[in-house]
Amino acid sequence: MSLHLIIPEGRLDSWRNHIQKAAPGLAIHEQDNAVEDVDYAFVWLPPPGELARFPNLKVIFSMGAGVDHVFADPNLPDVPIVRVVDENLTMRMTEWVVMNVLLHHRQFRAYDVQNSKAEWLEREQPGADEVCVGVMGLGVIGADSALRLRDLGFQVAGWSNSRKDIAGIESFAGESEKQEFLNRTDILINLLPLTPQTQGLIDAKLIGSLARNGAISGPIIINAGRGGSQVEADIIGCLNDGSLAGASLDVFETEPLPAESPLWANPNVFITPHVAAVSDPVSISTYVAKQITRFEQGKPLQNVVDPNTRY
Repeated sequence: MSLHLIIPEGRLDSWRNHIQKAAPGLAIHEQDNAVEDVDYAFVWLPPPGELARFPNLKVIFSMGAGVDHVFADPNLPDVPIVRVVDENLTMRMTEWVVMNVLLHHRQFRAYDVQNSKAEWLEREQPGADEVCVGVMGLGVIGADSALRLRDLGFQVAGWSNSRKDIAGIESFAGESEKQEFLNRTDILINLLPLTPQTQGLIDAKLIGSLARNGAISGPIIINAGRGGSQVEADIIGCLNDGSLAGASLDVFETEPLPAESPLWANPNVFITPHVAAVSDPVSISTYVAKQITRFEQGKPLQNVVDPNTRY
């Protein structure tokens, strides 16, 4: 068995070591003249056409939960693509989501400005039970974030293609219910995968559909899904005209986010460099090793991506 790694150069040695520890019997493929020996590929941002070089490829493993970087290849081999579903990754994302909801809800950006001025001023604070949070995408990660926010007392709802049954979470499904979901939402969290349907989803029209009469000063957007799901020119315009009160963004249309982007200078925007849920080499290497073992034993792979929905 041989695994080919397509990973950013600065992390290649670390991932190679962790995978070899998790799967001692798995050879790490490194010779370009032996492409026929490759059984599996573990990838992040594979160059177009790279995966098609391996005639005996059986499975493609994405290094993260998202797989849009794999589907960006127009010459993708017709083999199963497996996404990461990992407790460690889920918890990291939930931490980031909850932190940013609280950052806006408890007005920490405003207090941060007051700190810089040595200004002692108490701000009016609504209760969590007065604030409507909406999660777009109720998969494993979205459901976990929704439940944690529910436990903090927020009014939490979710929107997804199909209706979900999650205790204490109001579920909206499909295009016919999206408007109602947006209209009740003060803080919108996007955890959707990037697909043709979600490309450019967060635009001025969507922002204009968010709640305007809620307990907080105005609607907030939190995006840890994919940068391609947001139209940054619209977000900037809505921040400038006051129709959007604030945003927390971990993903961007262009990464790294260009230094000249107005998002950097906006005091109501919190930016992180696509680190909401950094893949942990130990847990994900173990996950991939277990998947390969299952496959070699004739058992079905877990978390295989549907090529039609791309999740």
